[in-house]
Formats: sequence, C-alpha cells, structure tokens
Amino acid sequence: MIRLIIAAGLILSGLWALSIAVIGIFRFSTMLNRIHVAAKCDTLGALLVLSGLMVMSGLTVYSLKLFLAIVFLWLCNPVASHLIARAEVRTNPNLNLICDFIDATNPPSVPPLAGETRTSEGEKTDGNN
Repeated sequence: MIRLIIAAGLILSGLWALSIAVIGIFRFSTMLNRIHVAAKCDTLGALLVLSGLMVMSGLTVYSLKLFLAIVFLWLCNPVASHLIARAEVRTNPNLNLICDFIDATNPPSVPPLAGETRTSEGEKTDGNN
C-alpha cells in the first residue's frame, strides 16, 4: 500500500511537470524559450514517471530496464536540446531582433580598470607612465 502511494505521488508529479512543459511550449513565443522549457520539464517529468513505475514494479529486471531508460534520457535529452538550440542560433538571421544573447565567438572588449589606460592595440599601460 505504501509503495503504491509513493509510486502514485511520483507519477502524478511527473505528469504535472510534463503538463507544465506542454503549457510552456504553447505559451512562449521564441524557439529558444520553447526548447528550454521542453528540455527541463521533459527530463524531470520522464524521470519522475519512470521512477514511479520502478517503485511500483519493485526490484525486478523490468525496473532495471526503466533505470537504463532514465539514464539514457538524462544523457541524451539535454544534449539534443542544446544541439537544436545551437542550430536555431546559427540559422536564424533575425534572432538578435527577437532576443538578446551573448555571442561567445566575438566577446565584447573589456573596459580598462581604474587608473589604467589601453592603447589601440589593447595593451595595458599604467596611469603613471
């Protein structure tokens, strides 16, 4: 009876997380926001549902298969979501009009610290020189 209550709690929590993901996918307007909510909530929801099924089945070969499915999802879902988001960043030329993001390939220049100046080549010089 206790095992059934714990399994039901885990499965219902997982279904709640998955329903939040569905709402987030339809609610957010940009692709990057949609993929973020889908990646986070799908991973958590699948973990909770499969954990509930593991608790419900007990210690069997079936629960070992469910555990392997959890490990596979935990490893592959974030990587796949990252690749999809990266493809969106590289292929959408109007992305900077829709959202703000940091371009890691072209970092902004670092302003000089107090008391130091920089030459046009970016070399630091002391304020005493």
